[in-house]
Amino acid sequence: MQLSAPRGVKPNVSTAALDRGLLMATTVPVSTSLPSALAGAEGSSDAEIMLRVKAGDQAAFDYLVQKYRRPLVNFMYRMARNAAVAEDLAQEVFLRVYRSRESYEASAKFTTWLYRIATNLAVNHARDTRHERAEVMVSLDEPDEATGMTMDLADGEMTAEQAMVRRERLMGIRRKIEALPERQRLAVVMHKYQQMDYRQIAEVLELSESATKSLLFRAYETLREQLKEFI
Repeated sequence: MQLSAPRGVKPNVSTAALDRGLLMATTVPVSTSLPSALAGAEGSSDAEIMLRVKAGDQAAFDYLVQKYRRPLVNFMYRMARNAAVAEDLAQEVFLRVYRSRESYEASAKFTTWLYRIATNLAVNHARDTRHERAEVMVSLDEPDEATGMTMDLADGEMTAEQAMVRRERLMGIRRKIEALPERQRLAVVMHKYQQMDYRQIAEVLELSESATKSLLFRAYETLREQLKEFI
């Protein structure tokens, strides 16, 4: 498998070596424990690990890819609603992290910097593809958008009719979420699915904390009103 830039993003001719490094990192089980190559870095923050990447430590970069690949793919899927595109966009985030390593400054949390890159990429992709009609695929074992819970039937299985009703319900709810104004949707995805607090979201979106709370309040009020039929 060759790592490549997402649709609409021009690849950088200097990424061949990085592609190989990322491929190695993403073909091993995801782990948030420090690899043996980072001995002595126990207790280090992600920002400190990124400073090691800046200094040329490939093992440090591999560690960050392993730790954040799955959350980034999930975040991008919530924004793009296409699994292949979500994988591509997550890869591009890591490519941009690596390309920016020499200019990195640990002035904010690493996750703030990471999700700012991811958010900008997701917004640009959404704008570039806004006229396309993407087919929304709904997994029946995916958590319910309204409750956050999976459907739990007594016998552990759904009938065909129950599955159809739930699929239609989930698609209806998702349409409401996706219809939110861009910043409200971003804030909801980060708050509800990435478990980010108000301060983190504010830093990513470059807003004040009070403005972020107001943004989320308006988003949830809109959803609460529009989702009455589904809850």
